[in-house]
Amino acid sequence: MSVQQPFDPGTIEAISRVLGEAGSGTDISRYLQTNGLVDDSGESTKWRRLNSIFLRSQSTTKSANQILSFVQSYLVPTRFVGKRDEFENHRGELNAILILHGLEYGKEGLFRETVQAKTLDEAESRAQAVRNKLAPRNTHPEVYKYCQPELMQENYFHAVFEACKGLFQRIRDLSGVEADGANLVDRVFSVEKPFLAFNTLQTETERSEHKGFAQLLKGCAAAIRNPLAHGPKILWQGETDAADYLTLLSMLHRKLDQCVNVPQNKGVEVSK
Repeated sequence: MSVQQPFDPGTIEAISRVLGEAGSGTDISRYLQTNGLVDDSGESTKWRRLNSIFLRSQSTTKSANQILSFVQSYLVPTRFVGKRDEFENHRGELNAILILHGLEYGKEGLFRETVQAKTLDEAESRAQAVRNKLAPRNTHPEVYKYCQPELMQENYFHAVFEACKGLFQRIRDLSGVEADGANLVDRVFSVEKPFLAFNTLQTETERSEHKGFAQLLKGCAAAIRNPLAHGPKILWQGETDAADYLTLLSMLHRKLDQCVNVPQNKGVEVSK
């Protein structure tokens, strides 16, 4: 690895925060030892430990090479076998920082040079291809909440996957029901005893609408999330598919905005 110019303190802190979420304190200690980095920081918080150690290392060596070597050993792909989404999330957050220094951390666990972004806006421009398609559609902020790192890396396959998982997490958060997929939808949006209702369920038209949106939610699990979890990425059609799928998820988030929580000791009295 060629000599990497020192990072500014803000960059080191940002990298430390990302790495602090990527493993336990024990993991960090083990990989610090592997990389010959002594922890005399006196800090207990994971990211603060790393921040202190990295600042001292860089001051001593006059380069960021030891920091990058630690990242490469700590975020090695083999540590995340069976946890691909977790690895990609950490990698995406890290690359959003590194691109400002002309670096990118690849899926294979190696650093490579890339065109340096000069501003945060430029760094985020990697997501613009799909964002430009979504902007006129006034996409719900909950969609971006769960897939921002993937969009920044133009990783549309996993952006849709994460956004779809986020939709079902929001249903759990709103209802308090711990389930997933079709089972979650059937329990939360039951017509007879719903936890959440799209309307008052007092007319046949309202009940049909309620059932219809519940079916759309189940369809997201069956047609989007499950195939993405098990199908090969090579079959993915790119940004056009991503924009269309994320628009559907956005519409369903807006319907969730309008949902009413139904107290379970009352349920809904369905008129005959």
